[in-house]
Amino acid sequence: MDDDLAIPSQSARDPLDATGSGTSGSLDVPVDVPDASDAVRDIAEVPAIELISTAALHLLSAAAVKCGLGDDEPTDPASGVDGHVDLDEARKLITALAGLVTAAAPEVGNQHARLLRDGLRQVQLAFREASPVPDPPGQGPGERLTGPVS
Repeated sequence: MDDDLAIPSQSARDPLDATGSGTSGSLDVPVDVPDASDAVRDIAEVPAIELISTAALHLLSAAAVKCGLGDDEPTDPASGVDGHVDLDEARKLITALAGLVTAAAPEVGNQHARLLRDGLRQVQLAFREASPVPDPPGQGPGERLTGPVS
């Protein structure tokens, strides 16, 4: 077996063995414990714009699904309501996304900020369309941060 692919194994330790010697247990069990320094090193190599964009994309995707924009949305035939629509949850996600986009815009540059604002605007409009009782202008999710959306 190639040395790079070998899985390290450690003796299983008895949790009551305070010495840490591992001698109280005789069972050898492979243990795959990720090194924390590797995780820190990996995250340190990721540019801030990528982390910000990834977080925004997750919020944007979740908000879109909660607004009923998912491709495979089951619809209740009796009420006509999409199965994953949850406007209360969508409001929270959109407001969080608006905060992130507003705060990050000066840091990420115009091109990235424009894309994030455009996605935010789309879910704000989707929310307004899905809402049975529309919010007054400027009071929809995230609009106190972005201004009225039309």
